[in-house]
Amino acid sequence: MSDTAYQLIALVIYMVAMLAIGAWAYSRTSSLDDYMLADRGLGPAVSALSAGASDMSGWLLLGLPGAIYVSGLGEAWIAVGLTIGAWLNWKFVAPRLRTYTEVANNSITVPSFLENRLKDRSRLLRIASGIIIVLFFTFYVSSGVVAGGVFFESSFDASYHTGMIVVTAVVVAYTLFGGFLAVSYTDFVQGTIMVLALVMVPVVGVFVTGGFAETADSIRAVDPDRLSMVAGVTGLGVISSLAWGLGYFGQPHIIVRFMALRTPQEAKQARRIGIGWMLISLFGAIGTALVGIAYFQQNPEETLDDPEAIFLAMGQILFHPLVAGIMLAAVLAAIMSTISSQLLVTSSALVEDLYKAVFKTNASQKQLVFLGRMCVLVVAIIASALAWEQSDTILGLVAYAWAGFGASFGPVILLALYWRRLTAAGALAGMVVGAVTVVIWGNVDVLTDNLYEIVPGFALNLIVAVLVSLATYKPDPTIEDEFDRAVEYAEREAEPAA
Repeated sequence: MSDTAYQLIALVIYMVAMLAIGAWAYSRTSSLDDYMLADRGLGPAVSALSAGASDMSGWLLLGLPGAIYVSGLGEAWIAVGLTIGAWLNWKFVAPRLRTYTEVANNSITVPSFLENRLKDRSRLLRIASGIIIVLFFTFYVSSGVVAGGVFFESSFDASYHTGMIVVTAVVVAYTLFGGFLAVSYTDFVQGTIMVLALVMVPVVGVFVTGGFAETADSIRAVDPDRLSMVAGVTGLGVISSLAWGLGYFGQPHIIVRFMALRTPQEAKQARRIGIGWMLISLFGAIGTALVGIAYFQQNPEETLDDPEAIFLAMGQILFHPLVAGIMLAAVLAAIMSTISSQLLVTSSALVEDLYKAVFKTNASQKQLVFLGRMCVLVVAIIASALAWEQSDTILGLVAYAWAGFGASFGPVILLALYWRRLTAAGALAGMVVGAVTVVIWGNVDVLTDNLYEIVPGFALNLIVAVLVSLATYKPDPTIEDEFDRAVEYAEREAEPAA
């Protein structure tokens, strides 16, 4: 049997398993709350790995190893910023958001939470939030579709477009039918596959390249600065990389997992599982890149055409074709887990936050779920159209969308949870300023080359939201009461100091 046949067998088994989970979840999905939030029934392990897998995407196995393979450990500052940001997000946002979304009229989406929290009767806040989600998630989903095309192109010499179509079709199938429950449980399985693969490749690779000392010597032979986190890195470059951590507070596809926890106190256990998974995965991705540098230095007759395919290449070099197929499934898992989460959140924005807000429909739950499924399909088609001509790297597309969400929602979410004087006008103004700043800054090369657009976007959003809120604040007994109840509930369920 050929190597390709072994690898295809592993991938087919993986895809069939994902579709089976989707079918199982379909039988347990009857209402919009089920479809969009699994009726707030996720346990800590599923929530943690689901958040991690949907967060990291193809960036973890393609983008980050590729960047480090080309430039060295100076690119690892992004991983440092993400780890800090993820811990802070689980610690301070997860338990209170879980509490507050239930207190604020059982909100099931980020835009509906902001509207209910701030009692915005104009609906402008909800509509603007929905538009921002649809805009940036279309680019985010597009990055996943690009990763799918690159995956099949690098692994099987298939066409880029064939890879796009296969990945998109499978993801749409289980997301469209199974909803949030299917997405969360497939993410759990995918997260497990990812972390196992990211441990196996660098561990086995170090033995193949001669041990730690010889591996390090080979890397230095390519470029002595590859093992330095400071060589060739500017202060603004470090700030830009660390600022990726700011993005966590505003990522709808991640914080929606907090809203789906069974209880607020389970955030503590979920945080420990999630950060542990993240640390192992990030070290594995970095180790894969470093082992790859050493291997290709020691074997100059072999070449790597695409640096973002270093994990794929090492998996095929180091392991039996069937095991290599599992490595390939890990990459596919990273890609598909993020696409599915993003499609579902975009669908919820279109149905719950735009369609229902604008048309004030009295549609039945069955009709709303059907509409949500159709939105998943439409967004997937649009994202695929944008990705049809690959015009940017995976990391570049992810960076733009990540900044868009972090700068648009991050400050507003934090203020909504911890500052009682935030107003609808302040939140709306801050959100729009943050989004516009990212769009403008992110499209001016001289600006993005020096400072990641999330930094000015986040800062301006925070400043504008606070200033406008101070100017427009008027005490509202309903808002005050809900804020006090949310804080009291969160403190009553709070974890011991850690």
